[in-house]
Amino acid sequence: MEQIKKEAGHKFLARLGKTRLRPGGKKATEWLFKQAEFTPQSRVLEIACNMATTSIDIAKRFNCHIIGIDMDKSALSKAKQNVIKNNVSQLVDIQQADASKLPFADNSFDVVINEAMLTMYADKAKARLLNEYFRVLKPGGRLLTHDIMLVDPENSQNVMAQIHNAINVNAQPMSHDEWINLFSTIGFINIKSENAAMTLMSPRGMITDEGFFGAIKIVGNALHKQNRPQFIQMFKTFRKNKKSLNYIAICSVKPK
Repeated sequence: MEQIKKEAGHKFLARLGKTRLRPGGKKATEWLFKQAEFTPQSRVLEIACNMATTSIDIAKRFNCHIIGIDMDKSALSKAKQNVIKNNVSQLVDIQQADASKLPFADNSFDVVINEAMLTMYADKAKARLLNEYFRVLKPGGRLLTHDIMLVDPENSQNVMAQIHNAINVNAQPMSHDEWINLFSTIGFINIKSENAAMTLMSPRGMITDEGFFGAIKIVGNALHKQNRPQFIQMFKTFRKNKKSLNYIAICSVKPK
């Protein structure tokens, strides 16, 4: 029981059957896709690909080549299985790699996509990661990110303490202006963003992301005795603080 309590929120939800583990769910990812201007010739890198849900979606819809990287061996194993299951092995390559030391040459990718990761790092670490993403992007390439946004940063301390306690991860989101300024400081231009209420654990968001039967399956798994306490705590915490937290999706461009 103690082990379940300490389980990171995203790993807990994945174990319940959730495939989209992003704060804005499918809605935010779709917005990013619209900004990307994918073509079959695009070279794409997904950082923190988890189970490869987004990489597989890109391959199926836009027929371009994607490298998906992650450090989590368990997630990578599931990602490789999902790639085979979806018949996109010729387009999606899954690798273990460190986002802070990407094993790719400068100016390698047309698009880099990184969802629900930067939030988990302190500000200086966020900047180091973004500098690495900037390095591997081609001039004119696009960075697509999707993270958590503080609606009222001056009154966020209590909110974030509750979130940390519920998800067992030390998330460090920022305000809208702080996110935009961070990307600008790195050197990105033409920065566009969208933000709205988080959908990760809302009933409507669950159905949108996973389908009706998928959502029912997740809730059924959540109500098992060993899962119920953490699921209820996470659900109540996100619901209570829904006006204090948004998702933010950002598209930024490396200058030519």
